[in-house]
Amino acid sequence: MTQHLPTLRALAIQDVEDELDAAMTHWPPMNSAHEGYGVLAEEFRELETIVFQKQKNRNLEDLRKEAKQVAAMAIRFMIEICNEERGRK
Repeated sequence: MTQHLPTLRALAIQDVEDELDAAMTHWPPMNSAHEGYGVLAEEFRELETIVFQKQKNRNLEDLRKEAKQVAAMAIRFMIEICNEERGRK
């Protein structure tokens, strides 16, 4: 497993970048920290739902998809909210 870590890391980062690009293309920017938090919390709850399923019933593709969405929305929050223009709304 350790020898494949760089490849797995690169694939995960690319997946998150692709998700981020798609989200920023299809959805308007987050307007405030509260809105961004809501989006991020929704994605986290979707991930949580899969995490708390019985392990043998867990769909790993869905688990990865939701983790990717959480990561992408966290980065989007950093880009769109953590600045003077929107971060103090």
